[in-house]
Amino acid sequence: MKESRGSRRQRNAPTISDVAARAGVSPMTVSRVINAEGNVREETKRRVEEAIAALNYAPSVAARTLAGGEEIRIGLLHSNPSFAYLSAFLVGSLDQASRANVQLVVEKCDEDGSEAAAIEHLLRGRIDGIVLPPPLSDSPPVLAALEGRGIPVVAVATGRAPDWALSVSIDDRQAAYDMTCHLARLGHVRIGFITGNPNQTASAERLDGYRAALADMQLPDAPELVVEGLFTYRSGLDAADQLLDVKQPPSAIFASNDDMAAATVAIAHRRGLDVPSDLTVCGFDDTALATTIWPELTTIRQPVIEMSRTAVDLLVREIRMRKAPAGRVSHPHVIAEYELIRRQSDAAPRRRPNTQRR
Repeated sequence: MKESRGSRRQRNAPTISDVAARAGVSPMTVSRVINAEGNVREETKRRVEEAIAALNYAPSVAARTLAGGEEIRIGLLHSNPSFAYLSAFLVGSLDQASRANVQLVVEKCDEDGSEAAAIEHLLRGRIDGIVLPPPLSDSPPVLAALEGRGIPVVAVATGRAPDWALSVSIDDRQAAYDMTCHLARLGHVRIGFITGNPNQTASAERLDGYRAALADMQLPDAPELVVEGLFTYRSGLDAADQLLDVKQPPSAIFASNDDMAAATVAIAHRRGLDVPSDLTVCGFDDTALATTIWPELTTIRQPVIEMSRTAVDLLVREIRMRKAPAGRVSHPHVIAEYELIRRQSDAAPRRRPNTQRR
């Protein structure tokens, strides 16, 4: 009987025993590494992971169940107005879920009063844990609906994670402080700032960092130079127009995310201004949008993909820890590293721009 290519591939696929032999450990140790159990030395874990990668070993859910593992389902609730941010977050979450061999269930949850219903719908699907990206990580109704439910939750990119949840974030205040100081050192004196949506704690943290930098650099903190945005491209258009219409407009504008910074660049171009010769524009997040416009944005790199990966990893470890005989519970709070990325949208001020509409 002729053997099909599919059956040959299945028969020749590496097994857990192959991984164990290559790593020089027992199959049980390989199983512990795959299931992210904590009682494996780092050196042993490294050898097993290298063997898995070299053999392209992919354990099935069925195999893990037979080995004592258990299928895990993680819910990801989202309601983010920035498509670029959400796309990056989903890429990282899906990738880490695949690596951990867990199922990721993605559900939209608008902040319109129906949050509790969306959460109940998700919980009825036998979810073992929930990932909350912004703005839901700061949403009082969402957090209230999840507190006390006995299910692990990880809040991402929030400045004030509840003590009962896990969290992953950056130091938003310090990142905004660093960017504002960078603009001041370039020679900018009047620096405009577009805030984020007030429903997110990161917005206040970034504004606080901007103002702290102005004070330390002895620059004016003029009320007309701070305009509210909503983390959307549309709000960035309106905010940029407002900033450039003031009597003495800024020579630099720092927007609280890349969407609003890209909108500011568009407004500058519409007014006949060159970026960065006439107007420096900087953003925050370093999403794909930052390098798909011209000029490419100087921005704060918030490692969104890595943060989402870390969030899923933290959640999986927490779920498995709670299911272990000891039933331990932990609430780690991880601070990720950010980076100021310089591209073509910033420069020293050369001349006072003509900001009149054309």
